[in-house]
Amino acid sequence: MEDEGDRIDLVRDSEGRWVVRWWKARISRPFMLIVRRGTEPRQLAFSAALGVTLGVFPIYGVTLFLCAIAVCVLRSRCHAPTLMLTNFVATPLELALLIPFLRLGEWLTNGGHIMLSSNALWKAVTGKATKSILLSLLHALVGWAVAAPAIMALLYFCFLPIFSCLIRRYGAKTDPGLQIGLLEEEEQSRDTSSYRFSSLGADSSSSSVPFSGAAGGGLTKS
Repeated sequence: MEDEGDRIDLVRDSEGRWVVRWWKARISRPFMLIVRRGTEPRQLAFSAALGVTLGVFPIYGVTLFLCAIAVCVLRSRCHAPTLMLTNFVATPLELALLIPFLRLGEWLTNGGHIMLSSNALWKAVTGKATKSILLSLLHALVGWAVAAPAIMALLYFCFLPIFSCLIRRYGAKTDPGLQIGLLEEEEQSRDTSSYRFSSLGADSSSSSVPFSGAAGGGLTKS
């Protein structure tokens, strides 16, 4: 009964904290590794602002290619891990800002007000878009192109003091081992969780060992 209770608690724990584990593995730990490397704050702020700006590009599925092009063009002036991480974080904003970019593009081009249906994006992705959907995407591109410089400049000046403060506080100065500290911590947590699972499995299997051993001993005697 205690083993079964441990399993239930372990399942509940894994189900209740998967969001926290996902956040730490995908966002928090990579971000702290970037900060602890002690990169120039201006480069990090520029890369983060560019990553978010490209991440809200109104055509879904293109942002990764835009980031790859930016890394190839800017090279050392851009911090690629920061660019990719912020581009990933900005994914929810991509859909949220689609309509504002569309309305801005319509206002700038004096275009008609187009009402988008719930499956308009899916039609555009699958190549079944109508003329009105394509026109709305063009308006959204115009709105994004006009707003992108202002968005990037605003994000840069917001990110710069944040990265400066974080690097002064957590940045690696003389100890190169700080760069891999989080990786070692992650490996240790994985080993701990795997040990918990294996120990539960060993406890459940050990209850059947005396019976099987007695049965095996009886067969050997006969």
